[in-house]
Amino acid sequence: MMPPAIAFKPAQIGNRGLMAATLILLCWFGMLAFLLQYPINWQNPLTYVCVLIQMHLYTGVFITAHDAIHGVVTPTNKRLNHVIGFLCATLFAFNNYHRLSRKHHLHHKHAATDDDPDFHDGNPNFLAWYYSFLKEYISVVQIVLMAVTYNVLKIWFPMENLILYWMVPAVLSTFQLFYFGTYLPHRGEHHNPPHNARSQQINHVRAFLSCYFFGYHAEHHAYPYLPWWKLPEAREKSSEL
Repeated sequence: MMPPAIAFKPAQIGNRGLMAATLILLCWFGMLAFLLQYPINWQNPLTYVCVLIQMHLYTGVFITAHDAIHGVVTPTNKRLNHVIGFLCATLFAFNNYHRLSRKHHLHHKHAATDDDPDFHDGNPNFLAWYYSFLKEYISVVQIVLMAVTYNVLKIWFPMENLILYWMVPAVLSTFQLFYFGTYLPHRGEHHNPPHNARSQQINHVRAFLSCYFFGYHAEHHAYPYLPWWKLPEAREKSSEL
């Protein structure tokens, strides 16, 4: 059961949404610029830790695009909000921001139904649903742009670094986003229409590390006007009932 609507005004975000977006983008750019030039040592565990960190930052880039779709990165400046969303969607494997926006609003309107572009009949088979999800969002244009970008970047950066720190984290991030943001919240039977979503148990550290609090997914569907960093507050209020 969800609590009554959480009081929220766009002005309450202030500059925090923009600061969060800027921090994520700077960390992603900075980490990538460093790693593309850093010699790879396959024997060093930090090599794999860096891949996971870059994966998480990639996920943050997409989550920022997602929040821009809901208009909550900079709610008082719609143009800047959508510029940031467009930039983040483009950085995440050249996704089309406007196409993402259209499909994501359909997801919210028809969550876990046949009209939901993210849904796959509640199929418990993770790989089958993941494949269906990718087909819904990946286009030939994206693949071509990624291939062109790779061939341009390898003029300046080692091929191994590009694959390990640019391509692999991006692919892993799609698993992270799908598993914690679509598969777990929407699989199986639900008893809370129209949202048809469930939330993980409260653990803010785990929720942030798994997918920027999107494990609190029932709250996101109930209050899509809340940015990702406000979802813990919504989850706590839900648990009080």
